[in-house]
Amino acid sequence: QVQLVESGGGLVQAGGSLRLSCAASASVLSVDDMAWYRQAQGKQRELVATITYSGSANYADSVKGRFTISRDNAKTTVYLQMNSLKPEDTAVYYCNADRVATPWGPQYNIWGQGTQVTVSS
Repeated sequence: QVQLVESGGGLVQAGGSLRLSCAASASVLSVDDMAWYRQAQGKQRELVATITYSGSANYADSVKGRFTISRDNAKTTVYLQMNSLKPEDTAVYYCNADRVATPWGPQYNIWGQGTQVTVSS
């Protein structure tokens, strides 16, 4: 069973920073494109940032200049550094892997369980 496990969420004041991590389970050999999504209460899930295997990143307009996505391919881990946080960044943050390689073959569209980020004003 392939899993993505997020960590690093919490409560922070506006203007503060958090760093989220998302690690793939030990059975994963490699991961293609990875992404962070978020879902605020009562709203649809939205894309926050994406990163290719080679490290090319893209961001939602709402987080450009404040968030940075990065990855460690050796550890099959993706990170999201969030700076200058705003109350509107409050949401459950999810990581996603579009394709992972495992000893028993590829698996697609894997989601983590989510981690709560709360930004107080």
